[in-house]
Amino acid sequence: MAEKKVAVIAGAGPAGLTAAYYLLKTTDVVPVILEESDRIGGISQTVEHHGNRIDIGGHRFFSKNAEVVALWEELLPNQGAPACDDLLLGRAAAVTPGNPDPEKEDRVMLTRNRVSRIFYLGTFFDYPISLKLSTLLGMGLFRTLGAGFSYLYSCLFKRRERSLEDFYINRFGRTLYRMFFEDYTEKLWGIHPSRISPDWGAQRVKGLSLSKAVLNMLAKPFRRGGGKVETSLIESFIYPKKGPGQYWEVMAERIVSAGGRIEKGARVCGLSLNGGAVDAVRFERGGGIEEMPCDYFFSSMPVRDLVRAFPSVPEEVSRIAEGLPYRDFITVGLLVNKLKIRNRTKIKTVNGLIPDCWIYIQERNVRIGRLQIFNNWSPYMVRDWRNTVWLGLEYFCSEGDDMWRMDERKFIDLAVGELVKIGIIDRDAVLDAVRIPVR
Repeated sequence: MAEKKVAVIAGAGPAGLTAAYYLLKTTDVVPVILEESDRIGGISQTVEHHGNRIDIGGHRFFSKNAEVVALWEELLPNQGAPACDDLLLGRAAAVTPGNPDPEKEDRVMLTRNRVSRIFYLGTFFDYPISLKLSTLLGMGLFRTLGAGFSYLYSCLFKRRERSLEDFYINRFGRTLYRMFFEDYTEKLWGIHPSRISPDWGAQRVKGLSLSKAVLNMLAKPFRRGGGKVETSLIESFIYPKKGPGQYWEVMAERIVSAGGRIEKGARVCGLSLNGGAVDAVRFERGGGIEEMPCDYFFSSMPVRDLVRAFPSVPEEVSRIAEGLPYRDFITVGLLVNKLKIRNRTKIKTVNGLIPDCWIYIQERNVRIGRLQIFNNWSPYMVRDWRNTVWLGLEYFCSEGDDMWRMDERKFIDLAVGELVKIGIIDRDAVLDAVRIPVR
């Protein structure tokens, strides 16, 4: 009997795990995943701290691809009964009869309402921007007039789109761009929008513009059957009961049970080539170097590290790879007994908690970029979801910069101080905290 072929996969993130899963489903190739860290899921992992779970980055599950949705359903079926917060609030829940009850089983997806807003000038604004009365009141008369004239000007005099700044101004006008896009984009990527390609805007904003946001608002009461909606405007998504990492943990279990392997703490550091094809992979583990022969090689590692692993590459390729910028971030998990800000919306919530899954922080006097409220992603991620609020404060940085080098206690003090400064919490409301750097 012929020996089965082996595929070595670098990285146990979503791409690497999915590749291994499909190899086992559709071929007789045995996948071996080499993962540098001691965790799986990559940036889509879920980290637990004292019984509270942190979604690193905030990952909503939404796709227009039927095959992708079917794969999610295969591993974690949609809920068949209301979740605990739905029950407490008497809230209608989208359920699939016969599927798992989230109050009784863990391996289940919840359907969650998507609520995300912008926090600017001490006020909440809809995201994407809408022209509701609350938006106009929050902006004030002069800003509103300025935004209106600026948008009309952008409609009449289109800029040549040579940068992301041009892209945003053409679709929202300079005033709204300055208010809601410029500072946050620079926080996120560490580069001013004037130095980022406009192609990035087309990918991130998915065709959204102020005119489409307004049309969506006007058409919403008349839309039947879900209609076509821009990705940035979707109003619900599915989400694993215990965070996105749960989905990848289930997939990893399936991979191992089907004969695949996942080797943690194994950093790919070299590739052996034979006739232009990879025939062995070297990896560092426990201070030593090991080598694993393979018939196929899949890479989900950073391009810079992949190029470094080749025995030789053209000088120009090496130079470009070394110059690729990589953005890192730090999440601070913060457990509080309550928020200072209250729910002013018509959405029913537990204990008057604001309904947002995440909030884009646009205040220019703080460094925090985004705030996650995990109670609203899934109450099952919070140990005492009825009486505490579990927050995720996201800071975008680069490995080696001042934020990355800051010690944990000082960084947590900075994070707490920033939420106090912008009126989100009182300092004495903090019960627990942890810092999690991700590269």
